[in-house]
Amino acid sequence: PALLAAGCSVLVPSFPRWLQGGAGTAQCLSSCRNKDTTRDEFIFYSKRLMRLLIEHALSFLPLKSVTVETPQGTTYEGKRFHRQRITGVSILRAGETMEQALTAVCKDIRLGKILIQTNHDTGEPELHYLRLPKEISEDYVILMDSTVSTGAAAMMAVRVLLDHDVQEDRIFLLSLLMAEMGVHSVAYAFPRVRIITTAVDKRINEEFHIIP
Repeated sequence: PALLAAGCSVLVPSFPRWLQGGAGTAQCLSSCRNKDTTRDEFIFYSKRLMRLLIEHALSFLPLKSVTVETPQGTTYEGKRFHRQRITGVSILRAGETMEQALTAVCKDIRLGKILIQTNHDTGEPELHYLRLPKEISEDYVILMDSTVSTGAAAMMAVRVLLDHDVQEDRIFLLSLLMAEMGVHSVAYAFPRVRIITTAVDKRINEEFHIIP
């Protein structure tokens, strides 16, 4: 399984390896976790964190070399996204909060939505709503949820994408915060899905909320 954390940590196949986060990520996380942070500050730093997370995720997409001509008549050797389109899919409702950051860095990106809720009698996740763009099977899909605790909703969302013929190694699961349980559940069930987050916390409470 591959866990790629935005300036935070990387879990490579067979064993974990942790990389120290950058100052920007650490500042945003500190502000978002601080109980004394004001509402305006929380919104500002969480939006900045989403932007950092998405920019980091895009760095793992395949690029090809291109040569462009500048207005001064010189040439510039650069990079451009290679192959198919990128589609963003949010897991409702929390995943929708990341859409603005995604559309800010990906021009004309297509968006889809999945609503998954837990059945209180069985404790199992259930699919309640699905809207995906047409011809998504060849796309790179950025699957978004603000937090992943047990991983149950994320795994169902991945299964939905696979049922629509999206290739597993073209699915990027993005979340601001994840619990270790959710990371392990998704990684073992779908080892080719790329899991990208800013932080992984060890515990969840009885209501399945992540404890920092």
